[in-house]
Amino acid sequence: MDIATGAGLLAGLTVVVTIILMGGDLKAFYDTHALIVIGGGCLASTLIRFPFVAIVHGLPLGLKFAFTMRSTTSRDLVDELARLAEVARKQGPVGLEKVDTDDAFLAKGIRYVADGYDMDFIRDNLERDRDNFLMHLDEGQKIYRAIGDCAPAFGMIGTLIGMVQMFSNMSDPSKLGPFMAVALLATLYGALVANLFCLPIADKLHVKLADEETNRTLIIDGILMIRDSKSPTLVREMLLAYLPEKHRHEEGEPVPA
Repeated sequence: MDIATGAGLLAGLTVVVTIILMGGDLKAFYDTHALIVIGGGCLASTLIRFPFVAIVHGLPLGLKFAFTMRSTTSRDLVDELARLAEVARKQGPVGLEKVDTDDAFLAKGIRYVADGYDMDFIRDNLERDRDNFLMHLDEGQKIYRAIGDCAPAFGMIGTLIGMVQMFSNMSDPSKLGPFMAVALLATLYGALVANLFCLPIADKLHVKLADEETNRTLIIDGILMIRDSKSPTLVREMLLAYLPEKHRHEEGEPVPA
C-alpha cells in the first residue's frame, strides 16, 4: 500500500474536521443542495468530457494505483532479470517454467520465453499490453484532474445560485440561512474535492505512470535479451541504463565520481 496517499488524505481531513470542531459542529457544514451541485455537476462534466468506457476503466484503475505501491523497484527488476538470464543459460528456456514472480507483466514475459515464442511475437504482445495499461492509467489521471478542475467551478456555480436565491427571498428571513449555507458550502466542497482528493491523486498517478512506463519497458528489453540468449552480465549492464546513476550500484559499493 502507498502509505503516503492514505496518510496525506487522513492528515488533510483531520485538519479540516479539527478546525470545524473548534468552532462548532459537523452538522453545520452539511448541506444536501451543495452536495448535489458538486456531485452532480462533476459527474455531468466528466461524462461530457470522456467516453463512458474510459471512465469505467480509468476511475477504478486510477484509484487503485493511487493507493498501492509496486511490489518491486526498478533495481529489483534488473536483479531479477539477470537471475532469470542465469537460469535460462544453465537450464535453457524450459528452466524458466519453474520460476515464480510476483510481477504479472514479468510472469507473462517469462511464460512466452519458456513456451518458445519468437522475438517478434513477444515484443509485439508485451508492448501492446504495456501501451494498453499505460493508456488506461493515463485516462484515470486525466479524469481525476478534470474533476479537480471542474469542482471549484461548480462550487462557484452553487455559490451564485445560493446568492440569487437569498437575494430573491430577502422578505423572508427564515430562508436566508439555508440559501447562504448553499452559497458558502458549495465553494467549500468544491475546494476540498479538488485540492484534497482529485488533483493530488492526479499528480500521484502522473508520477506512477512514468514509473510504470520505465519498469515495463525495462522488463520487455530484459525478456527479449533472455530470449536472445544474452549473458546475465550483459543483461544486467544493459538494463542498468534505465536507472538513475546513484541506483546503478549495489548497496555499499562506491559510486564513481
